[in-house]
Amino acid sequence: MSIDEANKELPPNYEELKGAANRTSSWRERLKAVEELGQWNTPKTIDVLKHRLNNDTVYLVQEAAYRMLKQWGEDVQPPTRKTGDLIKGVNKILVRIKKSLPAGHSFEEFKEKLKKMRLDVYDAYEGERGADFDAWLEKVWASL
Repeated sequence: MSIDEANKELPPNYEELKGAANRTSSWRERLKAVEELGQWNTPKTIDVLKHRLNNDTVYLVQEAAYRMLKQWGEDVQPPTRKTGDLIKGVNKILVRIKKSLPAGHSFEEFKEKLKKMRLDVYDAYEGERGADFDAWLEKVWASL
């Protein structure tokens, strides 16, 4: 069986990859799953990649899905970086977390509580901000 023929079938771990591609708590897992699914040209894998392209909160994941889909000749538009809040109501979420901590808490305590209470928010912004994440989060925390 040639590589092209093999890639017309679903990957043996398709359900696991589909789950990882949709896991909101880890953009890294979503990215890895998108890259692996992109090696299999099937209607089901293409559907998962299109969903990630159109609905992921992290640009890197959207971009990887786009590259994989283009590789298979799909008619897709490149993603655009979102402006504004990645997650609706993020300021209210962050205010609630800050208020739940004792007065005089540290930025590190705030960051840890955010990670524990809302890993989806933490993960999305960490994935989108990259190396600037800590500086951005500390600035937001100080302004709340």
